Formats: sequence, C-alpha cells, structure tokens
Amino acid sequence: MAGLLGRKLGMTQIFDPEDGHVERVTVIETGPCFVTAIRRAERDGYDAVQVGFDEVREKKLTKPELGHVTKAGVGALRHLREFRGDPGELEVGAELRLDSVFERGQTVKVSGVSKGKGFQGTIKRHNFHRGPVSHGSHNIRAPGSVGASADPSRVFKGLRGPGQMGARRVTQRGLQVVDVRPDENLLLVRGSVPGPTGSVVEIRRDG
Repeated sequence: MAGLLGRKLGMTQIFDPEDGHVERVTVIETGPCFVTAIRRAERDGYDAVQVGFDEVREKKLTKPELGHVTKAGVGALRHLREFRGDPGELEVGAELRLDSVFERGQTVKVSGVSKGKGFQGTIKRHNFHRGPVSHGSHNIRAPGSVGASADPSRVFKGLRGPGQMGARRVTQRGLQVVDVRPDENLLLVRGSVPGPTGSVVEIRRDG
C-alpha cells in the first residue's frame, strides 16, 4: 500500500524531543480510511487500491456512489481515490491504519488543489515588473505590447498574460514525516502542503 487520503488541519510547530530544535509541520488527519475496491492487472489492466475517506450521511451521496460503498461493506464515504501499486493481501472493506503505511523519517509527496486566487494580472501571476509611475506614464501595471508585426500578424500561443490563478492540482514532493500518531489518525510532515485548511489531500510515498 503506497498512500492514504487525509484532511489538512493546518500548520504548527513542535519541538524535537532529542535535541530540542523546532520543526515547522503540517498536521494531516489521515483516517479512518477503508479499501473500497481493488484493481488487478489480469482483470483491469493495472494494479491499484481504491481508498475511501470522510464518512458522511447517506443523503450526501448519489445512488451509484452509495451502492458502491455499500457493496464494499463500509460507511458512506465522500472521497474515493486510487493508489497504483500491488494490493498484496488487502481485501475490500479493510481499514488502513496509519502506522502500517507511513513511518517516522519517511519521505512522502502530498497532492491537493491549491488555493484559488481568482483572476490576477501579470505582476502577481507571472512576476512581471511594473512600468514607471512618473512623468505621465500610463503603463504602471499593464502587461505591455503582446502582438507581433505584420508577419505573422497574430499573438503566439502560450503567451503569459492575466487569467485565473490557483485552484489547480499541485504535488509537493520531498516532505519528511516528522511524527506518526495512529491513535489520533494524525500525520505530521515537515513543511507546507497544497490547499487551504480543511481540504482533502493525497499522501503517497516518494520514491
């Protein structure tokens, strides 16, 4: 098993019990998670484990979603994700314990949807420099000229310009597990992870 689903609870700092130095960590609630389906290469073309997380009232799910988790013998789980890899001896309906997947000192990668920034200009979105602000200049935060000359008489694709910023899938790699607390279903990783507080993230082994 290579990963789990969790909810980002926020950031804090803890003190290492060995030498007392400060660790800036993100706290992730990683359970309870359940196996809702198993994919096999001979049947599905690939090996994977589908994991469910975040139990809700049954009325929050559609009938196909509810039928799927009911067949697996687990509660009404809102979020389902697949993790590629050999399922091993796992069975549908099994609960995945945090300490059976991750351990202290391990390197992980966390995927989530980044914070949405809305429609932003080129200075905030692409780190453009602004124009002069004196002597009658009208080009203070404008992006400047974007067109070409008579040939090719068009704007090239891929031009960096204003637009929607954030709210996209981001994967932060190379995060180290600082502490594993299975009794509280809490995973503490060094550094920040994508997404706002309360968002659902995917935690995988890195390498």
